[in-house]
Amino acid sequence: MRTNTYAIPIRTTMLGLLGVALIALGGMGAGAILERDPLLTQVGLSWLRYGHGRDLASMVLYLGLGLVIWAWIRLGRLVRWGEIGDFAVLVAVTVWTLPLLFAPPLFSKDIYSYLAQGQLALSGYDPYTVGPAVLQSTLSENVSWVWQHTPAPYGPLFILIAKAIVWITDASVILGVVAMRFSLAGGLVLLCWALPGLSRHLGGKSAIALWLVAANPLVLIHLVGGAHNDLLMIGLMAAGVLLVLDRRHVLGFVLLALAFSVKATAVVIVPFLVWIWAARLDGDKRAQFRKALLPGVAAFLGTFAVCTVVAGVNLGWIPALRSSSMIINWLSLPSAVGDFVRMVVNWFVYVDGGIFIGVARALGSVVLIWIAYTQWWLARDGEVRDAIRRGALTMLAVALLSPATLPWYFSWPLALAAGFAWSTGALVTVTVASLFLLLVTFPNGDTALYSWGYLFFALVVSGLAARSLVKPDPFGLSTRYE
Repeated sequence: MRTNTYAIPIRTTMLGLLGVALIALGGMGAGAILERDPLLTQVGLSWLRYGHGRDLASMVLYLGLGLVIWAWIRLGRLVRWGEIGDFAVLVAVTVWTLPLLFAPPLFSKDIYSYLAQGQLALSGYDPYTVGPAVLQSTLSENVSWVWQHTPAPYGPLFILIAKAIVWITDASVILGVVAMRFSLAGGLVLLCWALPGLSRHLGGKSAIALWLVAANPLVLIHLVGGAHNDLLMIGLMAAGVLLVLDRRHVLGFVLLALAFSVKATAVVIVPFLVWIWAARLDGDKRAQFRKALLPGVAAFLGTFAVCTVVAGVNLGWIPALRSSSMIINWLSLPSAVGDFVRMVVNWFVYVDGGIFIGVARALGSVVLIWIAYTQWWLARDGEVRDAIRRGALTMLAVALLSPATLPWYFSWPLALAAGFAWSTGALVTVTVASLFLLLVTFPNGDTALYSWGYLFFALVVSGLAARSLVKPDPFGLSTRYE
C-alpha cells in the first residue's frame, strides 16, 4: 500500500487530544499537585484536591489516559499498514504534547526537585552538597520527602537550566513548572529530528520509529507530563548519535557531552561510537582507535568542562549519583532479587534486609560491567547497526541492573533502538512493556508496583492494547476496523 505522505488521521489525532486534555484537567486534583495551590484556590477549584473531588479528578484523568492509549494504538495501526507517514505522526505528537506543557505535574514530583536545585544554585548553595530542605521556600516545600536532604545527581548543564528558570520566573512554582517543561520539550524536538535519520542508517521505517518513541504515551505522559530531564538527555543523545553516523563526528560528540551534562546515563553509548568513527579511518586497528579516541575525548571533555565552568559548579554530582539507591523496587533486577531473598530468609529468621539488597546490587554492578565491556568489545569492527544495537542492549542492561530503576528509564534504550527494523512480535512486546510501565505509577507520583490487583489490571489493559495493534477487534465484536 502506498503511503499518503501528508495524510492526517483527524479522528485519531483528535481522540488523543481529548485524552491529554482530560489528563491535564484531571491532573489539577489527582496529579502531583502543590502543597498549597494558589491558582486552584483563586478559581474556586480547591475542592478537586480532596475527597470526592479528588476521586472525580482521578476518574477524569484515567479516562483521558485510556483515550490516549487508544489513540496511540490506532495511530500505530495506520503506520504499520502504511496509510500514513512521518508527517501524520509528527502532527499527532505536536497536538498531544501542547496540553501537557501547561498541565500540573503528572505521575511525579521530580520537577519540584529540579526547581529547588536551581534555587539552591541561584542562592549561593552548592546543589551537590546540600538538599532542598535548607531553602525553606515555596519551591522546596513541594519536593518529595525522599529528596529533601539529597544533593542533586544531575550534570552542570541541567543545573544551569534550572538556575536560569528560577531566576526568570522569580522562583514561581507554577511558572517554573511551565518554563521547565518547555525547556525539556527541546529534547522531544531533537528526538523528532533525529529518529528519521537514525532509521535511515539502521534500516527501519522512520514513521514506526517516531510512533514508537515520540508518540509513545510512556514518553509523552511521563517525560513531558512528568517533566523528567531524561527527555532532554535522550533528545541530545539521539541527535549526537545521528551526527556521528552522518560523519559529523566532532559535533556529535559535543552533543553527547551536552546529554551527559544533563544526566550521566548518556555516556553509555559513547564508547560504541568511538568504534564507528575508528572504522572510517586509515591505519591498523590500534591506530584507527587512537585517531578516533583522542579527538572524541577532547570534544567530549572540552564541552563538559565548559558546561561545568559556566554553571559555576564542581564534580560533586558524580558521587551524588549514589543517592538514587534510596529507591527500592522490583523494576531493578538486583533490588528485586535482594528483596525476595530477604523475604524468604525472614520467614525463618529475622535478618536486616539491607544486607541482601547491598549484596544483590553489588553482584548486579559486576554483571552490568561485564555486559557493558563484552558488548563494547564485540562491537569493535565498527559496523554501524551492530554497534548501535549493542549500545542499546547495554543501555537496557543499565536500566535493568542499576540499583534503582524507574519506569521512564526504559525510554533510554528505546530512543537508540527505534530506528531498527521491528518485527510484529517485537512491536507487540514493546507496546505491552511501554503501556505497563506507563501505568505502574499513580498520578500523584506514588508507586503502584506493590498494588498487585492494580498491576494485574494494568497488565491486562496493556496486553489487550498491544493485541489490538495487530488485530483491531481482538474480541470479534465489530466488522469495522476504524
